[in-house]
Amino acid sequence: MPDESTQSITIDAEPADVMAVIADFGNYPQWTGSVKRAEVLDVGPGGRAVRVAFTLDAGILRDQYELSYVWTDDARVEWRLNHGQMMRAQHGSYELRADGAGHTHVTYSLAVDLVIPMLGLLKRKAERVIMDTALKELKKRVESLQV
Repeated sequence: MPDESTQSITIDAEPADVMAVIADFGNYPQWTGSVKRAEVLDVGPGGRAVRVAFTLDAGILRDQYELSYVWTDDARVEWRLNHGQMMRAQHGSYELRADGAGHTHVTYSLAVDLVIPMLGLLKRKAERVIMDTALKELKKRVESLQV
């Protein structure tokens, strides 16, 4: 597996509210930008998705892929690639930690191995842009839902 990239952000909401948005795959096309479709294929005992199919259109990277998820309450979600067209492997996670009343520190980690070769420097830059955008869009979505 390739090197993992990690970024963090603080969101003005409780961890449960942040995790609720992360777990709401059906609404990803409304706020993520690059996810055009997210279909829950299997739901686990806690009612959260354990297998999800995605259609991604991020400009130069277009893919259809499936991820498996493992949830740890409202503290952590981790995923791995089952199969994809452009990706050989993907492993990621969101880790949530309460950071004072009404604030959550979110750490996003991601490692992606593409089928097509890509220079390490270019790949790391692309990962940083993807992660930065994902965290900013997550923050915007969660905070827009707060009353």
